[in-house]
Amino acid sequence: MLHLEHPTPADLGFRMPAEWGPHAATWTSWPSDDDLWEGQLDAVRGEFTCLVATISGFEPVVVNVTGEEAEGDARRHLTAAGADLDRVRFHRVPLDDAWFRDNGPIFVVDGYARVAATDWRFNAWGGKYAFARDDRVPEAVARTLGMRRFAFPYVLEGGAIEVNDEGLLLTTRSCLRTSTRNPDLDEGAYEALLRAGLGVRHVVWLDEGLEGDHTDGHVDTIVRFAGDRTIVCAVAEDPRDANFGPMQRNLATLRALRTPDGDPYHVVELPLPRERLEEGGHRLAASYANWYVANGVVVVPTYGDPNDARALDLVRPLFPDRDVLGLRARALVTGGGAWHCVTQQQPAGEVAPEAVAPDA
Repeated sequence: MLHLEHPTPADLGFRMPAEWGPHAATWTSWPSDDDLWEGQLDAVRGEFTCLVATISGFEPVVVNVTGEEAEGDARRHLTAAGADLDRVRFHRVPLDDAWFRDNGPIFVVDGYARVAATDWRFNAWGGKYAFARDDRVPEAVARTLGMRRFAFPYVLEGGAIEVNDEGLLLTTRSCLRTSTRNPDLDEGAYEALLRAGLGVRHVVWLDEGLEGDHTDGHVDTIVRFAGDRTIVCAVAEDPRDANFGPMQRNLATLRALRTPDGDPYHVVELPLPRERLEEGGHRLAASYANWYVANGVVVVPTYGDPNDARALDLVRPLFPDRDVLGLRARALVTGGGAWHCVTQQQPAGEVAPEAVAPDA
């Protein structure tokens, strides 16, 4: 049974906006634990440098750092890359890992363009890794910003959901319906929770994500909005690939979906990397759909794969008002994700203070 404290964000007119709306900043976390990166921490930090340097050319970036070593390393890397450090702010906070899409807050806005934070429980994708410090990060961020925080006693990761600006949310059963997240919630309760917490109107369930995805199938590696009426779906082109059947089923669900006006969505097929990426004998969940949309730019992960250029050619026309840039994420994906997984957008708007009255 669902238990919620009122007022919820939806009660007060807050909703999660689409990623392509204007941002006040991008938040990310500097990687710090070599063991978590299969001995590739230096390479991952090099790729992160390109990410932060690129995005900071378009909007401010806040980099979470665990301490002096991490901040000093980030400053050295960014300075050497020619990044404008006036556009980068460092935020000291204890962290277990760098996947800020999942362990950070999910921001919501109201009709007065006030921004608040929603704080969901984080348990490292069902208890797979340490998470005690990461679970406290949203509270620390809200406190730093002086921002109203809505706390929920339910597990939810930002990479498990994808929204447009018409109130539609996409997610996967393979992730949300696991017994290690919120075992007492059925689909109806989940939908009520997402409506109350994020202000969405309609939830669409896809069955599963990519083979090798330790998140149990986050939607942000397989299906993304590129506008309110355009949906991009990752596809495996080899029928022998374990991803072929699940991606085809996702594609069929999306093609059957209708807009509020009753029209079909424009569904675009985006190939997965042609080559099978592995680390230590385990398949990596590499996908071009794990892009991140910032002010004026879309950063798309690339892997040194024959399909890199093709993927960029497919994504560019979907964002005609932004630069679409491929940034190498071959080392990053060994940790389980790419650019969307390590970022979180703070929407533009006035910060809603904690003292806002319920009827404001």
